[in-house]
Amino acid sequence: MQNRRIKRGKRPELMWGLGLSDQLKKQVEMGVGPGFYVRNFPAGAFPWTKELMQDEKPSAAWIPWSVWEDMPEFRKEEYRSQDSTHRILIQDENDEPIEMDQVLAEGFLTVVRTPLTRPKVQDAVFRAKEVTSMYSDIYRMTEEILLERELLARKTDQLMFLNRILASATESLEPTTILLNAKETLSLVLPIKQLHAAFWTYQAESDVADVEIFLNGTMPPETESAWVEHLMDSAANMGSGPVNGFQIVHAESTRRPEFSQKPKDGRLVTMPLTAGQQTFGCLALLCEPDYRLGKDQVETFRSAVNHLGLALRNSLLYKEVKLRADRDGLTRIYNRHSFEERLIYEIKRRRRYNHDLSLLMVDLDHFKHVNDTYGHKAGDMVLRKVGEILTDTFRTTDLAARYGGEEFVVLLPHTTEKDAWCLAERVREAIQACQFHFDGHDFTVTASIGVASVEAGSLTKDDDLILKADKALYKAKHNGRNMVVISKEKAGRAAMQ
Repeated sequence: MQNRRIKRGKRPELMWGLGLSDQLKKQVEMGVGPGFYVRNFPAGAFPWTKELMQDEKPSAAWIPWSVWEDMPEFRKEEYRSQDSTHRILIQDENDEPIEMDQVLAEGFLTVVRTPLTRPKVQDAVFRAKEVTSMYSDIYRMTEEILLERELLARKTDQLMFLNRILASATESLEPTTILLNAKETLSLVLPIKQLHAAFWTYQAESDVADVEIFLNGTMPPETESAWVEHLMDSAANMGSGPVNGFQIVHAESTRRPEFSQKPKDGRLVTMPLTAGQQTFGCLALLCEPDYRLGKDQVETFRSAVNHLGLALRNSLLYKEVKLRADRDGLTRIYNRHSFEERLIYEIKRRRRYNHDLSLLMVDLDHFKHVNDTYGHKAGDMVLRKVGEILTDTFRTTDLAARYGGEEFVVLLPHTTEKDAWCLAERVREAIQACQFHFDGHDFTVTASIGVASVEAGSLTKDDDLILKADKALYKAKHNGRNMVVISKEKAGRAAMQ
């Protein structure tokens, strides 16, 4: 009983014989030795498809030439298709020798002539082993080459993807454009429905931050509130600290069906945006709920977001630099340089299209007294408030700027003299109505405003628009201050206190 227990690791290697005589089978067994088991199929009982499909395949099949000649072609093809089995042709010593080319053409590894001596059998087995080893090496090398090609293809795809991210992120310095391009490019890796972002900047004089939220597009108020809440929570968790306030920018003005989806309506991925070891923002992506990324895709995606973070940081720095160049640092409205550039542009447009163009020149009355009495910080507070009044009063197509000291100008395209006068009155009344409180003191200020206009159809020169507005302002100051005066004095066109 013990002799019958053959361990699987020491199981004899299987060989087949197809139509071997008892003598040939014995000669093969004597030649291969005890490490092999020869299973012979007599004529008329050759293995069929079921046996050919079994897991255990014979390492070699010994087939007499006479048996092979009588076998139907379709059966020959079945045996030829068994790549893991080497076929060894046995030719009788009395038969005419077969050329090796024909042996190979018939699908045999080699041919052995009777009698099957041990050296002949072992030589055939050795060739089979050698070929098997060679095939195994080739197969392994092929697998390694295919694996390397696949890895190379993945690396190439990753590099192409990252290159596309870099290209799309650096083609613009506008954050909205960068984010819209990023959504399109990142969708090549992850099916993104929505992409939103939040950026925060710290105020120099305090530890609080201002947050700017970029939403993919316009959406219902309830949905927008949910996204703003998520982005503000993410900003707090990622280190924005206390928030002074936030503003919302919509990357797209159109409202699409997917923009009605809230953060809970899919798989939400929120990633920090960093540059120079500093987190300055976060990116929120809403994806399909059941989508998963592979490990290499995750790494590629993270690299893409890092590149995107650098591009967004550069765009925000550019925006800040441009803001400082175009705006007055104290009031945050436009500065004199921006005003003069815009004035030249609007004068050229006025000459071409012959439309109305008006200018307001605003000067705070007795402002030096405010600085001397309450201090320059109180004066700065007044100037900031006047900047807010001008920003809130006029259209986005108008331009309000700090002209110098306590003097402001407002450029009003497509505005008649009468409408400019009404707007100036509104500004004067708003400034007068302000109650200022500083260091325990309450005070008010007033403003004098000069108005100059060039109406449509007028043939007068408009290059001296500033000079006319300045003269009107001087007249307002000379006549008692806190009033609006137009450059062409007409009845009912001056507003007194």
